Amino acid sequence: MKNAKISLKLKFLGQDLAGKKEMFKKKSPPPATTTISKKDPVSKTADTMIDPLIFRCGIKGFECVPFESIGIFEKMISTSPKMKILFEQIKRVARSDSSVLIRGETGTGKELVAKALHENSKRKTGPFRAINCATLTPELLASELFGHVKGSFTGAIQDRQGLFSLADQGTLFLDEIAELPLDLQARLLRVLEEREFIPVGGTQPISVDVRIIAATHKSLRAEVEGKRFRADLMYRIRVIPLYLPPLRERDQDLLLLMHYFLMLYQNKSDRKVSSIAQDALIALLQHPWHGNIRELKNVVEYILTMGEGSEILIQDLPPEFRETSIESPLSNISSNPHATEHMILAKSLIPQDQITLHLKNQEKTKILLFLEQENGRREKVAQRLGISRATLWRKMKDYGIS
Repeated sequence: MKNAKISLKLKFLGQDLAGKKEMFKKKSPPPATTTISKKDPVSKTADTMIDPLIFRCGIKGFECVPFESIGIFEKMISTSPKMKILFEQIKRVARSDSSVLIRGETGTGKELVAKALHENSKRKTGPFRAINCATLTPELLASELFGHVKGSFTGAIQDRQGLFSLADQGTLFLDEIAELPLDLQARLLRVLEEREFIPVGGTQPISVDVRIIAATHKSLRAEVEGKRFRADLMYRIRVIPLYLPPLRERDQDLLLLMHYFLMLYQNKSDRKVSSIAQDALIALLQHPWHGNIRELKNVVEYILTMGEGSEILIQDLPPEFRETSIESPLSNISSNPHATEHMILAKSLIPQDQITLHLKNQEKTKILLFLEQENGRREKVAQRLGISRATLWRKMKDYGIS
């Protein structure tokens, strides 16, 4: 990490943000992980640049977020104990030169972890290069990784360095490593074992000193068993495995990050929000968030673009949030073995009468939608809902649906 600090004077939980960033001053390196407390002013390194808006509650409905216990590491923020453990693991792993495999779902921020490993290692003054192995054809991927010599294929009008050469003395991040073709896996194994490679169309080996950090959302052991990945390569790149938990397992990070992105993005938007309706909050908390933080960013942009007014309403959310299942996970959360921490949080934060009202509104909306799609044929609607015609009739009567 760079030897620099930013001094910020902050007030927490709804109070005004005071002070400004001071000029960077050279000091001894601060701890890699910072926990914010009301008694301790925020100190962060210049390369992190976490916006100070994160440290105050500026939107009504997010008061439950424990802003005073935010853990910060590089460009990652969290209140989750799982993430704080990961921050400490990254600090320890960064001291070595061993190969690292980061396992995590799409959108969880695996490249941020890779960059944090690089920035806290002895290679931090060297280059950091990254490539997604799933986005290129095998031929182009080989050229990107190892470079090529002039005339090695159509369009190779000059010699070109690959990422291994460009990352010499630094770090190369291979995202979605499980998608690497088998022939390229053999070439990558040679680089790891011999510390040298041959460019596409070349004959002379080139020596390099590169640390490999790989990432995947798949189980490499399952890929090996399916003969889609080499076992010897798995053992070489999986010297130190790190697990990046999905957003749904990160305690109150959903609300923390949503609040942060709302405060951050609305500075660039015509819409300014100051509160969130409880039914909208329930819908956000019960969403599975398979796209994780990447999906969360997109949802925040949608809210600020499509909605109007100072309060976030349920109709401001993307369609999938308004078309949830009639059997909401919140209705039987105590007996649901797959309940996420966000669902449990919703159950503890939102009054039961508000949850009940939300569930009834969901149910009524679903019945009206199915009646329209089935041209009023109640038998078909009851089948789609998984209930009897008598139960459907009773529900329609309760909701005033004729």
